[in-house]
Amino acid sequence: MTNPMDDQTQTGGPDAGAGAAEDADMLGAPSPQSPDDQLERDPENWTTGDDPATEAQKSYLDRLASAAGEQIPAEGLTQAKASEHIDRLQSATGMEPRES
Repeated sequence: MTNPMDDQTQTGGPDAGAGAAEDADMLGAPSPQSPDDQLERDPENWTTGDDPATEAQKSYLDRLASAAGEQIPAEGLTQAKASEHIDRLQSATGMEPRES
């Protein structure tokens, strides 16, 4: 007896249609919303917001603060506060994160 799910595990499944071959190299579906339309949560409401800032945040914040001529105390800096400083300094300096 064959498993009915076997037919759906091939590229695109049974309803794939003519475009399946074109999308064969794709992993995941495109986002239904553009990144600008997606909901952004306030960093203060993050579950990790009270955790210490990550090394990556501190490194990037150091570059941004230097570019803006500011100094930000690293002592007690949380992930949420680091994110808020990063957003503010990106706007002030025009520096945007690198695309991966």
